[in-house]
Amino acid sequence: MVSGQTSGFRLRARLAIRGRLRSPKIGLFELGTHRVVHIPNCSVQHPLINRAAAVVRHALVEAEVTNYSERAQLGLARYLQVVVERRSQTAQVVIVANSATPEPLAVCLSLIRERLGSELHSLWFNANLERANTILGPNFQNWCGPQSVVEHFGGAAVHYPPGAFGQNNLDIAQLIIEQVRAQIPEGARVTEFYAGVGAIGLSVLARACEIRMNEVSAHSLHGLELGLAQLDSASRAKVSVVPGPAGAARLLASDSQVVIADPPRKGLDPELTEYLSEQPPERFLYISCGLESLLNDTAQLTSRGRLRLAALTAFNLLPFTEHVETLARFERV
Repeated sequence: MVSGQTSGFRLRARLAIRGRLRSPKIGLFELGTHRVVHIPNCSVQHPLINRAAAVVRHALVEAEVTNYSERAQLGLARYLQVVVERRSQTAQVVIVANSATPEPLAVCLSLIRERLGSELHSLWFNANLERANTILGPNFQNWCGPQSVVEHFGGAAVHYPPGAFGQNNLDIAQLIIEQVRAQIPEGARVTEFYAGVGAIGLSVLARACEIRMNEVSAHSLHGLELGLAQLDSASRAKVSVVPGPAGAARLLASDSQVVIADPPRKGLDPELTEYLSEQPPERFLYISCGLESLLNDTAQLTSRGRLRLAALTAFNLLPFTEHVETLARFERV
Protein backbone atom coordinates (compact mmCIF):
# COMPACT_ATOMS: atom_id res chain seq x y z
CA MET A 1 0.00 0.00 0.00
CA VAL A 2 1.41 3.38 -1.05
CA SER A 3 0.46 6.09 1.45
CA GLY A 4 1.21 9.76 1.97
CA GLN A 5 0.29 12.63 4.28
CA THR A 6 -2.70 12.17 6.59
CA SER A 7 -3.41 15.87 7.18
CA GLY A 8 -3.84 18.79 4.81
CA PHE A 9 -3.72 16.49 1.78
CA ARG A 10 -7.16 17.30 0.40
CA LEU A 11 -6.77 20.00 -2.24
CA ARG A 12 -10.30 19.74 -3.64
CA ALA A 13 -13.52 19.85 -1.61
CA ARG A 14 -17.24 20.06 -2.32
CA LEU A 15 -19.13 21.22 0.74
CA ALA A 16 -22.86 21.59 1.32
CA ILE A 17 -24.32 24.92 2.46
CA ARG A 18 -27.42 24.65 4.64
CA GLY A 19 -28.90 26.23 7.76
CA ARG A 20 -30.82 29.33 8.73
CA LEU A 21 -30.39 32.86 7.45
CA ARG A 22 -27.36 34.47 9.16
CA SER A 23 -26.36 31.07 10.57
CA PRO A 24 -25.16 28.94 7.66
CA LYS A 25 -23.43 25.59 8.07
CA ILE A 26 -20.74 24.64 5.54
CA GLY A 27 -19.64 21.03 5.63
CA LEU A 28 -20.65 17.44 4.91
CA PHE A 29 -23.97 15.64 5.11
CA GLU A 30 -24.43 13.38 8.09
CA LEU A 31 -24.53 9.80 6.81
CA GLY A 32 -27.91 8.97 5.29
CA THR A 33 -29.35 12.46 5.78
CA HIS A 34 -29.36 15.99 4.40
CA ARG A 35 -28.30 17.40 7.77
CA VAL A 36 -25.03 19.26 7.36
CA VAL A 37 -22.22 18.86 9.88
CA HIS A 38 -20.27 22.12 10.03
CA ILE A 39 -16.50 21.44 9.66
CA PRO A 40 -14.68 24.77 10.11
CA ASN A 41 -11.32 23.19 11.04
CA CYS A 42 -11.18 19.96 9.05
CA SER A 43 -7.66 18.53 9.44
CA VAL A 44 -7.60 16.56 6.18
CA GLN A 45 -8.38 19.63 4.09
CA HIS A 46 -5.69 22.04 2.98
CA PRO A 47 -5.77 25.02 5.38
CA LEU A 48 -6.70 27.32 2.49
CA ILE A 49 -9.93 25.35 1.94
CA ASN A 50 -10.88 25.97 5.56
CA ARG A 51 -10.01 29.67 5.25
CA ALA A 52 -12.00 30.00 2.02
CA ALA A 53 -15.01 28.30 3.62
CA ALA A 54 -14.84 30.71 6.57
CA VAL A 55 -14.69 33.72 4.24
CA VAL A 56 -17.66 32.41 2.26
CA ARG A 57 -19.65 31.79 5.44
CA HIS A 58 -19.13 35.35 6.69
CA ALA A 59 -19.94 36.77 3.25
CA LEU A 60 -23.22 34.82 3.17
CA VAL A 61 -24.13 36.25 6.56
CA GLU A 62 -23.25 39.85 5.73
CA ALA A 63 -24.98 39.75 2.34
CA GLU A 64 -28.02 38.07 3.96
CA VAL A 65 -28.04 35.25 1.44
CA THR A 66 -30.57 32.51 2.15
CA ASN A 67 -29.42 28.90 2.33
CA TYR A 68 -30.94 26.06 0.36
CA SER A 69 -33.52 23.68 1.83
CA GLU A 70 -34.28 20.34 0.14
CA ARG A 71 -37.68 20.12 1.77
CA ALA A 72 -38.90 23.56 0.64
CA GLN A 73 -36.79 23.71 -2.54
CA LEU A 74 -36.05 27.31 -1.56
CA GLY A 75 -32.97 29.30 -0.61
CA LEU A 76 -30.04 30.44 -2.73
CA ALA A 77 -26.70 29.02 -1.54
CA ARG A 78 -26.47 25.25 -2.15
CA TYR A 79 -22.82 24.17 -2.31
CA LEU A 80 -19.26 25.43 -2.18
CA GLN A 81 -16.43 23.95 -4.22
CA VAL A 82 -12.84 24.93 -3.45
CA VAL A 83 -9.76 23.74 -5.38
CA VAL A 84 -6.25 24.69 -4.29
CA GLU A 85 -3.62 25.22 -6.99
CA ARG A 86 -0.34 23.87 -5.60
CA ARG A 87 2.08 26.15 -7.42
CA SER A 88 0.39 29.45 -6.50
CA GLN A 89 -1.24 28.32 -3.23
CA THR A 90 -4.44 30.05 -4.32
CA ALA A 91 -8.05 28.83 -4.30
CA GLN A 92 -10.50 28.39 -7.17
CA VAL A 93 -13.87 29.03 -5.49
CA VAL A 94 -17.27 28.05 -6.91
CA ILE A 95 -20.58 29.08 -5.34
CA VAL A 96 -23.39 26.78 -6.43
CA ALA A 97 -26.77 28.49 -6.17
CA ASN A 98 -30.45 27.84 -6.65
CA SER A 99 -30.54 30.73 -9.12
CA ALA A 100 -30.31 31.10 -12.88
CA THR A 101 -28.01 34.13 -12.67
CA PRO A 102 -25.36 35.42 -10.24
CA GLU A 103 -27.10 38.75 -9.62
CA PRO A 104 -28.78 37.72 -6.32
CA LEU A 105 -25.32 36.78 -5.04
CA ALA A 106 -23.47 39.84 -6.36
CA VAL A 107 -22.80 41.40 -2.96
CA CYS A 108 -21.69 38.08 -1.51
CA LEU A 109 -19.34 37.37 -4.44
CA SER A 110 -17.79 40.83 -4.17
CA LEU A 111 -17.14 40.28 -0.46
CA ILE A 112 -15.49 36.91 -1.13
CA ARG A 113 -13.26 38.44 -3.79
CA GLU A 114 -12.23 41.31 -1.54
CA ARG A 115 -11.55 39.23 1.57
CA LEU A 116 -9.68 36.32 0.02
CA GLY A 117 -7.54 38.83 -1.85
CA SER A 118 -4.22 37.38 -3.02
CA GLU A 119 -5.28 33.88 -1.90
CA LEU A 120 -8.06 33.83 -4.51
CA HIS A 121 -7.23 32.11 -7.79
CA SER A 122 -10.66 32.62 -9.37
CA LEU A 123 -14.28 32.97 -8.37
CA TRP A 124 -17.17 31.27 -10.14
CA PHE A 125 -20.95 31.10 -10.06
CA ASN A 126 -22.69 27.82 -10.88
CA ALA A 127 -26.45 27.58 -11.41
CA ASN A 128 -28.17 24.46 -10.09
CA LEU A 129 -31.97 24.67 -10.04
CA GLU A 130 -32.59 20.92 -10.24
CA ARG A 131 -34.52 19.03 -7.56
CA ALA A 132 -31.81 16.39 -7.32
CA ASN A 133 -28.70 15.48 -5.35
CA THR A 134 -26.38 16.55 -8.16
CA ILE A 135 -23.93 19.08 -6.75
CA LEU A 136 -22.92 21.04 -9.84
CA GLY A 137 -25.11 22.38 -12.60
CA PRO A 138 -23.90 22.36 -16.21
CA ASN A 139 -23.19 26.10 -16.56
CA PHE A 140 -20.45 28.15 -14.93
CA GLN A 141 -19.94 31.91 -15.01
CA ASN A 142 -16.55 33.39 -14.24
CA TRP A 143 -16.75 36.27 -11.73
CA CYS A 144 -12.99 36.89 -11.76
CA GLY A 145 -9.66 35.16 -12.30
CA PRO A 146 -8.15 32.57 -14.70
CA GLN A 147 -10.17 29.93 -16.54
CA SER A 148 -8.46 26.93 -14.96
CA VAL A 149 -6.27 25.69 -12.15
CA VAL A 150 -2.99 24.43 -13.61
CA GLU A 151 -1.03 21.46 -12.23
CA HIS A 152 2.08 19.80 -13.63
CA PHE A 153 2.62 16.05 -14.05
CA GLY A 154 5.68 14.71 -15.82
CA GLY A 155 6.50 18.21 -17.05
CA ALA A 156 3.11 18.68 -18.73
CA ALA A 157 0.75 21.51 -17.81
CA VAL A 158 -2.67 20.07 -16.94
CA HIS A 159 -5.67 22.41 -16.81
CA TYR A 160 -8.68 21.98 -14.51
CA PRO A 161 -11.69 24.17 -15.32
CA PRO A 162 -14.13 24.26 -12.39
CA GLY A 163 -16.47 21.64 -13.88
CA ALA A 164 -13.76 19.07 -14.69
CA PHE A 165 -13.05 16.04 -12.54
CA GLY A 166 -9.84 16.11 -10.52
CA GLN A 167 -8.32 14.00 -7.76
CA ASN A 168 -8.27 15.70 -4.37
CA ASN A 169 -5.03 14.06 -3.16
CA LEU A 170 -2.58 15.18 -5.83
CA ASP A 171 0.55 13.90 -4.08
CA ILE A 172 -0.76 10.32 -4.31
CA ALA A 173 -2.26 10.92 -7.76
CA GLN A 174 1.19 12.01 -8.92
CA LEU A 175 2.70 8.74 -7.65
CA ILE A 176 0.08 6.79 -9.62
CA ILE A 177 0.88 8.76 -12.77
CA GLU A 178 4.61 8.16 -12.29
CA GLN A 179 4.03 4.40 -12.01
CA VAL A 180 1.91 4.44 -15.17
CA ARG A 181 4.58 6.40 -17.05
CA ALA A 182 7.29 3.95 -15.97
CA GLN A 183 5.33 1.11 -17.60
CA ILE A 184 5.05 2.74 -21.04
CA PRO A 185 7.74 1.33 -23.37
CA GLU A 186 9.72 3.99 -25.24
CA GLY A 187 8.08 4.78 -28.57
CA ALA A 188 4.84 2.91 -27.84
CA ARG A 189 1.51 3.57 -29.50
CA VAL A 190 -0.87 4.42 -26.65
CA THR A 191 -4.63 4.77 -26.27
CA GLU A 192 -6.18 6.27 -23.14
CA PHE A 193 -9.86 5.91 -22.25
CA TYR A 194 -11.56 8.13 -19.64
CA ALA A 195 -8.70 10.58 -20.20
CA GLY A 196 -10.23 13.49 -18.26
CA VAL A 197 -8.19 16.68 -18.59
CA GLY A 198 -5.12 14.66 -19.61
CA ALA A 199 -3.27 14.27 -16.29
CA ILE A 200 -2.06 10.80 -17.29
CA GLY A 201 -1.97 11.07 -21.08
CA LEU A 202 -0.08 14.34 -21.29
CA SER A 203 2.43 13.13 -18.70
CA VAL A 204 3.32 10.01 -20.73
CA LEU A 205 3.43 11.82 -24.06
CA ALA A 206 7.23 12.08 -24.10
CA ARG A 207 7.51 8.26 -24.05
CA ALA A 208 4.88 7.58 -26.72
CA CYS A 209 5.13 7.88 -30.49
CA GLU A 210 1.41 8.66 -30.55
CA ILE A 211 -1.50 8.74 -28.12
CA ARG A 212 -5.23 8.59 -28.75
CA MET A 213 -7.30 10.11 -25.95
CA ASN A 214 -10.99 9.52 -25.30
CA GLU A 215 -13.23 11.45 -22.88
CA VAL A 216 -16.96 12.12 -22.60
CA SER A 217 -17.20 15.15 -20.25
CA ALA A 218 -17.38 18.52 -21.99
CA HIS A 219 -15.71 20.26 -19.03
CA SER A 220 -12.82 17.78 -19.00
CA LEU A 221 -12.46 18.03 -22.79
CA HIS A 222 -12.18 21.80 -22.41
CA GLY A 223 -9.39 21.34 -19.87
CA LEU A 224 -7.66 18.87 -22.19
CA GLU A 225 -7.92 21.39 -25.04
CA LEU A 226 -6.23 24.03 -22.86
CA GLY A 227 -3.42 21.60 -22.05
CA LEU A 228 -2.91 20.61 -25.68
CA ALA A 229 -2.71 24.27 -26.68
CA GLN A 230 0.43 24.63 -24.54
CA LEU A 231 2.32 21.81 -26.26
CA ASP A 232 4.97 22.40 -28.88
CA SER A 233 3.93 21.49 -32.42
CA ALA A 234 5.81 18.17 -32.49
CA SER A 235 4.20 16.97 -29.25
CA ARG A 236 0.75 18.20 -30.29
CA ALA A 237 1.02 16.24 -33.53
CA LYS A 238 1.29 13.01 -31.53
CA VAL A 239 -2.16 13.46 -29.95
CA SER A 240 -5.62 12.78 -31.31
CA VAL A 241 -8.74 13.33 -29.21
CA VAL A 242 -12.00 11.42 -29.72
CA PRO A 243 -14.95 12.64 -27.60
CA GLY A 244 -17.74 10.35 -26.50
CA PRO A 245 -18.39 7.25 -24.38
CA ALA A 246 -15.48 4.84 -24.03
CA GLY A 247 -17.53 1.85 -25.20
CA ALA A 248 -18.42 3.57 -28.46
CA ALA A 249 -14.75 4.54 -28.97
CA ARG A 250 -13.35 1.07 -28.23
CA LEU A 251 -11.81 0.66 -31.70
CA LEU A 252 -9.28 3.33 -30.76
CA ALA A 253 -7.45 0.51 -28.99
CA SER A 254 -6.84 -1.24 -32.31
CA ASP A 255 -3.07 -1.64 -32.97
CA SER A 256 -2.14 0.19 -29.75
CA GLN A 257 0.64 -1.46 -27.79
CA VAL A 258 -0.50 0.06 -24.49
CA VAL A 259 -4.04 0.89 -23.42
CA ILE A 260 -4.72 2.99 -20.30
CA ALA A 261 -8.10 3.35 -18.59
CA ASP A 262 -9.08 5.34 -15.50
CA PRO A 263 -12.87 4.89 -15.37
CA PRO A 264 -15.36 6.13 -12.77
CA ARG A 265 -16.35 3.94 -9.84
CA LYS A 266 -18.75 1.83 -11.94
CA GLY A 267 -15.79 0.52 -13.94
CA LEU A 268 -15.21 -0.03 -17.65
CA ASP A 269 -17.95 0.31 -20.23
CA PRO A 270 -19.08 -3.28 -21.02
CA GLU A 271 -18.37 -2.85 -24.74
CA LEU A 272 -14.79 -1.82 -23.98
CA THR A 273 -14.26 -4.72 -21.58
CA GLU A 274 -15.48 -7.20 -24.18
CA TYR A 275 -13.31 -5.70 -26.91
CA LEU A 276 -10.14 -5.75 -24.78
CA SER A 277 -10.75 -9.36 -23.78
CA GLU A 278 -11.10 -10.35 -27.46
CA GLN A 279 -8.47 -8.03 -28.97
CA PRO A 280 -6.02 -7.46 -26.12
CA PRO A 281 -3.15 -4.96 -26.39
CA GLU A 282 0.33 -5.97 -25.32
CA ARG A 283 -0.27 -4.14 -22.03
CA PHE A 284 -3.39 -2.76 -20.37
CA LEU A 285 -2.98 -0.38 -17.43
CA TYR A 286 -6.20 -0.06 -15.43
CA ILE A 287 -6.51 2.57 -12.68
CA SER A 288 -9.52 1.61 -10.56
CA CYS A 289 -11.31 3.60 -7.85
CA GLY A 290 -13.83 0.81 -7.09
CA LEU A 291 -12.75 -2.60 -5.82
CA GLU A 292 -16.01 -4.35 -6.75
CA SER A 293 -15.93 -3.05 -10.33
CA LEU A 294 -12.22 -3.96 -10.62
CA LEU A 295 -12.96 -7.54 -9.57
CA ASN A 296 -15.87 -7.80 -12.01
CA ASP A 297 -13.89 -6.25 -14.88
CA THR A 298 -10.86 -8.46 -14.17
CA ALA A 299 -13.01 -11.58 -14.42
CA GLN A 300 -14.34 -10.41 -17.81
CA LEU A 301 -10.96 -9.23 -19.13
CA THR A 302 -9.28 -12.56 -18.36
CA SER A 303 -12.23 -14.80 -19.26
CA ARG A 304 -10.99 -15.65 -22.77
CA GLY A 305 -7.47 -16.43 -21.61
CA ARG A 306 -5.90 -13.72 -23.77
CA LEU A 307 -5.10 -11.29 -20.96
CA ARG A 308 -3.55 -12.09 -17.60
CA LEU A 309 -3.28 -9.96 -14.48
CA ALA A 310 0.44 -9.37 -14.00
CA ALA A 311 0.70 -6.82 -11.17
CA LEU A 312 -1.31 -4.80 -8.65
CA THR A 313 -0.40 -1.73 -6.61
CA ALA A 314 -2.76 -0.16 -4.08
CA PHE A 315 -2.69 3.54 -3.20
CA ASN A 316 -4.17 5.08 -0.05
CA LEU A 317 -5.73 8.00 -1.92
CA LEU A 318 -8.19 8.97 0.83
CA PRO A 319 -6.81 8.22 4.31
CA PHE A 320 -9.36 7.38 7.03
CA THR A 321 -11.79 5.95 4.45
CA GLU A 322 -12.33 2.55 2.82
CA HIS A 323 -11.38 4.02 -0.55
CA VAL A 324 -8.33 2.50 -2.25
CA GLU A 325 -7.06 3.41 -5.71
CA THR A 326 -5.57 0.42 -7.53
CA LEU A 327 -3.22 0.26 -10.51
CA ALA A 328 -3.58 -3.10 -12.26
CA ARG A 329 -1.27 -4.21 -15.08
CA PHE A 330 -2.60 -6.76 -17.54
CA GLU A 331 -0.38 -8.47 -20.12
CA ARG A 332 -1.34 -10.21 -23.35
CA VAL A 333 -0.90 -13.97 -23.14
